[in-house]
Amino acid sequence: MKKTTLAIVVPCYNEELCLKATIARLLEVLRMLEQKGKIKEDSYIYLVDDGSTDDTWNIITEYHKRTHQVRGARFIRNYGNQKALIAGYESVRNIGCDCAVSIDADLQQDEMAIEKFIDEFHNGAQIVSGIRNDRKTDGFIKKNTALLFYKTMHLLGVKIPVNHSDYRLVSKKALDIMEEFDERYLFLRGFFNELGLKTAYVYFDVKPRMAGNSKFNIVSLTRLALEGITSYSIRPLRLVTILGFLMGFFGFLVGVETIIEKIYFNNSPNGWATAVILSCVFGGLQIFCLGIIGEYVGQVFREVKSRPRYIKSEELK
Repeated sequence: MKKTTLAIVVPCYNEELCLKATIARLLEVLRMLEQKGKIKEDSYIYLVDDGSTDDTWNIITEYHKRTHQVRGARFIRNYGNQKALIAGYESVRNIGCDCAVSIDADLQQDEMAIEKFIDEFHNGAQIVSGIRNDRKTDGFIKKNTALLFYKTMHLLGVKIPVNHSDYRLVSKKALDIMEEFDERYLFLRGFFNELGLKTAYVYFDVKPRMAGNSKFNIVSLTRLALEGITSYSIRPLRLVTILGFLMGFFGFLVGVETIIEKIYFNNSPNGWATAVILSCVFGGLQIFCLGIIGEYVGQVFREVKSRPRYIKSEELK
């Protein structure tokens, strides 16, 4: 049976309440896969501390001293989940691995599905996306905002599987390709699904969170959606063009109707309330369109500055 060097990438932000249990559990998974002959003994866990203000980094350091299978890096400040994932992928590529699996630090995603990821990788898949079976563990607001997120992304041309977050396996080949993309705000869910490499899907159940609170909320999901849309779709800009045309055409029709009333019926235009309402509607649409354009301009502005995606303060190899 083919053996693989596996790196498990774990982004962490203020996860001191569950991190010890998470590391211990992932080490068990590595040992189990080693015993089954599916991964090599040099497989490891790589944890990225995304500027935590609690004891997260001290826990990572403690486990690193115990075993070479725990490695990690620490950011000088909080850069966000996507930057932490990118840092993890880039780091394990440089350290060395055949494939990398990313998983959340709270282990709500079923860690036992990693074995299925490895099996699909051995069957030739370069990317294996984890798809959650349901959203029973989510509250009403989170469940519906998440579904709205996926529907909006699909509507605007960003093709990502529904209920896929960042629980995935990527091969060394995929990591090498990612290295060629120097975008500051790389949207990973869209990126890996558009590469064109052979992709497989693994379905898993989601468990209740062990401790602490989720770091994702409506604000973070909205920010993630905006970054994804402006990175991978220009449909909103085309929508602005269509709205502008429709507004102009409607104004033309209203102008023609006014002229006809004046010439043939000798009526002066009436309906000040209607005029005020239309002014508010069109004014709101114009501001909305400017906001969409502003998002794209802001994305270009951030990319042009070419600032580093993240800065590490420490790294444990």
